[in-house]
Amino acid sequence: MGLQRFTVESDWRNEALRTNLWLIPAVESVAAVLLFVLTLSIDHAAFHRELSLPSWVISGSPDAAREILAALAGAVITVVGVVFSVMIVTLTLASQQFGPRMLRTFIRDRGAQLTLGTFVATFFYAMLVLISIGGTFVPHLSVTVALALTAVDLGVLIYFIHHTATAIQLPEVIASIARDLTRAIDDECGGAAQPPGELVNGPSPELLEARLDRGGAVVAAPTSGYLRFVRHGTLVAIAAEYDAVIRLHYRPGHFLTRGHPMATVWPPEVADTIRHRLERVHITGPLRTLTQDIAFGIDQLVEIAIRALSPAVNDTFTAMTCIDWLGDSLCRIAVEWYPQVYHRDRGGQIRLIAAPVSYERLVARSFEKIRQASGGMPAVLIRQVDALFTVMAVAPPGRTQVLLDQAALLQRLSERTVAEQADQADIATRYQALLALHATRQMRSADGAR
Repeated sequence: MGLQRFTVESDWRNEALRTNLWLIPAVESVAAVLLFVLTLSIDHAAFHRELSLPSWVISGSPDAAREILAALAGAVITVVGVVFSVMIVTLTLASQQFGPRMLRTFIRDRGAQLTLGTFVATFFYAMLVLISIGGTFVPHLSVTVALALTAVDLGVLIYFIHHTATAIQLPEVIASIARDLTRAIDDECGGAAQPPGELVNGPSPELLEARLDRGGAVVAAPTSGYLRFVRHGTLVAIAAEYDAVIRLHYRPGHFLTRGHPMATVWPPEVADTIRHRLERVHITGPLRTLTQDIAFGIDQLVEIAIRALSPAVNDTFTAMTCIDWLGDSLCRIAVEWYPQVYHRDRGGQIRLIAAPVSYERLVARSFEKIRQASGGMPAVLIRQVDALFTVMAVAPPGRTQVLLDQAALLQRLSERTVAEQADQADIATRYQALLALHATRQMRSADGAR
């Protein structure tokens, strides 16, 4: 359990470091400085006749070296400005179709970060070599390496153009979001509702809930913003230290309003002491992330789908692609999503009551808004019923009712909004197939119970 908490916190830190455009360029710039120190020391050794350079190393006068390096540095920085200006314009136009939150996906793209870092490092290296040229001293090896780095930049530029042209294609954007969602599901499903072998001790959950309702002290949120990360292990340790129980009102992905209730603490006498320590275990910010918030990945796919279904876009196939990936994610969630609500200390006593998103809510988030936007669109309605059929085929017996409810809503919507009888019949056929699958699985479950 401790390893899982460490992994989740590590994932959050990795996400925070990845979602920026400065880290990799900074690392590559440091590497450029180290490379410059190495090549300059070799050049100094060659200048003092301590060694000889290979024949392929460029030779020339100090003035010629200065002209070469100045031209290289100017060209590199110009290309960086032009290429990334075009990229920003492209992404701005793409965000009108994908949604503004999709820009975060591109900012965290390693290809863009590596390209920017390579160009910046080359420029930095060329400038360092330029200022190292003396009246008679010419760092021939360093100049040669600068030219080699420029050749590498050309290759990186071609890669970047291809990568960006591929990355902004809508199916690739949707698949990328779905892959991130799958990784987040795998990370969050590493635990169970109650980990095997965990010691159980102390009052029951029902008794603790009653105590919190009856006499718990409310702790207000210190800042406003989206809750991005909660250190559950630290909260358990804090509660155990004061022999208290903490119940969280929100989960990662919810918006906290400063001064509004964030948690409840029992006994109330230790609430003031715990309040000051809660600030260090809740990370808030202006944006949501997938760490501890898989609903965010679902919301991203749903947002693309409903934008595609809007009258201004009217792109049915994009919406159906989103539904396909949502169905794939829900198949994993139906089987693996059993979030831990009650967190216990080493003695087995409940110290933290979390508020994770439920399986039923995740299913509803995946279909509600798309259903509301797909009235009168038989193809989209059929694809949603097909996705529910796919999830129904793998869902455990206790997790099928929400799928039946969503399918019934789609069936009623088709009866109200689809004018063509043949289209209504197609949707009804898919709906009846889903009901038949549910009935078959129920009979098999009943036979297995006997």
